[in-house]
Amino acid sequence: MIFIVVPAHNEEKTIGRVIRGLFEHGFANVLVVDDASDDATGRLAVEAGAKVLRHEVNRGQGAALQTGDEQAFNSGAEVVIHFDADGQFNPEDISPAVKLLRKNDLDVVLGSRFLDGRSKIPWFKKYIILPISRWVNYFFTGLKLTDAHNGFRIFSRNALEKICITQDGMAHNSEIVYQIKKNDLKWAEHPVEVKYFEYGQGIMGGFKIISDLIIGKFS
Repeated sequence: MIFIVVPAHNEEKTIGRVIRGLFEHGFANVLVVDDASDDATGRLAVEAGAKVLRHEVNRGQGAALQTGDEQAFNSGAEVVIHFDADGQFNPEDISPAVKLLRKNDLDVVLGSRFLDGRSKIPWFKKYIILPISRWVNYFFTGLKLTDAHNGFRIFSRNALEKICITQDGMAHNSEIVYQIKKNDLKWAEHPVEVKYFEYGQGIMGGFKIISDLIIGKFS
């Protein structure tokens, strides 16, 4: 059984379209974690057909993913996919990535926007921010990736048993990678398309991630 976990905070403009796209590609178990949105995100997710869990206090994307992972695991999920609520990901990438996971008996598949040419990455992000992110990620995790902070992930049930997200904010990206290496999980990267609407975290957001990693020490 496959579950799609979608963390969402104030994504009323895109959440319905994202959920419908997942259903259209055959994924019936869509679990949205509404991280204390103050707009119509939760209601629109329910109307689109997703199961919705809600945080009453905004905790961050990492906490929302952990809530979703726990719910999916307790519901008998054999495979869990992390999928963003902002419409950046292409649901067509899910089935080939799941096939890779199963064919090669992997524990984790991590999305990468650098393995094909579909993602039109802004110049500054592609040549400045992301290379720095890859170096920082390797420094903290010991795992070399082509794409350090990609929210598209697929986990086997075995991986879900071993990975526990404690970083509530965006530092969860590196924490997950660290735990993959720590637990000697079998992993691979898979090309995914990422559509850009804005730059995302930015430089100050990057400093916050590094600060959280240092303070958390991946505990």
